[in-house]
Amino acid sequence: MTVPPLNPRTTALLVLDYQQATLAALPDPAGPLSRVAAAIADLRAHGATIAYVRLGFTEADWAAIPPDNATFSVLGRQRLLHHADPATAVHHLLAPEPGDLTVRKTRVGALSTTDLDRRLRERGITTLVIAGVTTSGVVLSTVTDAADRDYRLYVLSDGVADPDPHVHRTLMTGVLPRLARVIDTAGLRALLPGSGAGAGSLEPAG
Repeated sequence: MTVPPLNPRTTALLVLDYQQATLAALPDPAGPLSRVAAAIADLRAHGATIAYVRLGFTEADWAAIPPDNATFSVLGRQRLLHHADPATAVHHLLAPEPGDLTVRKTRVGALSTTDLDRRLRERGITTLVIAGVTTSGVVLSTVTDAADRDYRLYVLSDGVADPDPHVHRTLMTGVLPRLARVIDTAGLRALLPGSGAGAGSLEPAG
């Protein structure tokens, strides 16, 4: 299936949870890091928006986590992932530049506890390209939420990763293609103006 070219003026690349704390769970983070760095450079050169989302907490954020929250109550009790901890910073290879969007979240998805949706819409963004760690966490949550908000969605197959390869494969072949177009970073480059490659192709599922 062919995919129409991207309009950089209405496109944003979301770089989700590319932090030392989350990358440490991957067996080989170097590959995704280098590919996302290339995607950032490609989209930035064409004038697209780059938006960074990271997980980090203040004392007030920890205190506000209810004990019944199975995922985050442990972080609150143990005071993990303080927003000023270097482990919660965006990896230096993907460092934000002036004009990029940066937001800090306190739950799994990129949109639910941030003002990112408003800031994207203020820029006229209608298309999101998703890169993130992990596939079963921030990627799945953000894609599901963004689909409900009627964004046109792409997931970078080589720019997302998960510590569990079976879960990653199931999501990439059976779940996320129902909500978004799944392409790799080479396919993304082919969708940009002036690539000379024409319309890109969807990755086959499986």
